[in-house]
Amino acid sequence: MLYTTRTDAEKRRSFRERLASGELLRLPGAFNPLSARLIERRGFDGVYVSGAVLSADLGLPDIGLTTLTEVAGRTRQITRVTDLPTLADADTGFGEPMNVARTIQELEDAGLAGVHIEDQMNPKRCGHLDGKQVVDAGTAGRRIRAAVDARRDANFLIVARTDVRAVDGLDATIDRARQLVDAGADAIFPEALRSLDEFAQVRAAIDVPILANMTEFGKSELFTTDQLRDVGVNIVIWPVSLLRMAMGAADRGLTTLLEQGSLTNELDAMQHRRDLYDLVDYESYSRFDSTVFNFQLEAD
Repeated sequence: MLYTTRTDAEKRRSFRERLASGELLRLPGAFNPLSARLIERRGFDGVYVSGAVLSADLGLPDIGLTTLTEVAGRTRQITRVTDLPTLADADTGFGEPMNVARTIQELEDAGLAGVHIEDQMNPKRCGHLDGKQVVDAGTAGRRIRAAVDARRDANFLIVARTDVRAVDGLDATIDRARQLVDAGADAIFPEALRSLDEFAQVRAAIDVPILANMTEFGKSELFTTDQLRDVGVNIVIWPVSLLRMAMGAADRGLTTLLEQGSLTNELDAMQHRRDLYDLVDYESYSRFDSTVFNFQLEAD
């Protein structure tokens, strides 16, 4: 009932332990707390919070318009309703290295198990769009060092994302990944790789976990979890998938409502009320209420 039964420290520790085991951890993207509950219910390994999703939820493009306050607020809402560890997109850290340090502590306080910090220039853009620009290796390294130095829980995962592949190619991506590991990154997120062989080459070049982004309509082919596991990927995210499916269903429903004047034909596509009540644990609230307010006034 109410919120997670596990402490933030417990979730971070278990996430680290599972990551160290070498297994592939699957983190679908939650677009709100309820979808995070569903991700947990379905048996996934963790929850991901996408900057693109948070931007879209606010009706904004993913070009660095969201603030640290908005990201911290939404991630806190999500982490407190799930026992799963949650990894979040912290963009470029919301400023210079000192700002990155504050970002880490704010998001640590929001209950996250970790974040990724990228090497794009501000203003940033979606990792699968053309025209990206990246900062130099020194600036990228300072962001990661600031993040590592700022965390108070050693199990808080600092993932370094690099967007160099779309700018300077795979060899430069591998060089940047090694530099980010030297700066203290716990894991590497090589964005927009084009093939399984590219993932395998990055895997062979570094000795920390790597993350694969399986976002639809992007630069990367949509590989299966088995394919990614076979080339040594350790974390896979599907950042915008649930939002895209939900918005697609909502758009179809609204079209039906306009054309037919009723949603009777859409009932089979809807989550039933009983399933929603089960997901939010409605029954336990009723039991709690009855134990607190369980007296009756005697008749005169």
